[in-house]
Amino acid sequence: MSRRAVWLGVCAVGVAVNRRAEAHAKLLSASPAVGSSISVVPDQLSLLFSEDLEPIFSTIHVTNEAGLRVDLDDLHLDPQKSGRLVIGLQRLPPGVYRVEWKVSAADTHKSQGNFTFNVVMT
Repeated sequence: MSRRAVWLGVCAVGVAVNRRAEAHAKLLSASPAVGSSISVVPDQLSLLFSEDLEPIFSTIHVTNEAGLRVDLDDLHLDPQKSGRLVIGLQRLPPGVYRVEWKVSAADTHKSQGNFTFNVVMT
């Protein structure tokens, strides 16, 4: 094997390892879903991320149209999946709700985002 082939192989491995080390937790799914309209309101909201999370350094706030919090401030990791955060919800009347999240992955990289969902009458 030539020196060049070995060097290219070493560089490729280095780039792959570096990209994984710099990964940030990405939101994979939410329940209620991002941008959804729901008629049956769950008693909790859950967010699934692409990385294991540190719940002590993570937050989720759910607010109504007036900007008042409607979550129960009981954020915790799903015991079955360390990349899923769960927070209880108050009984939600029809309206638009905003979810703001900030998470810290187990590798200490931080990410944040927000989305809305709509509760409709049936």
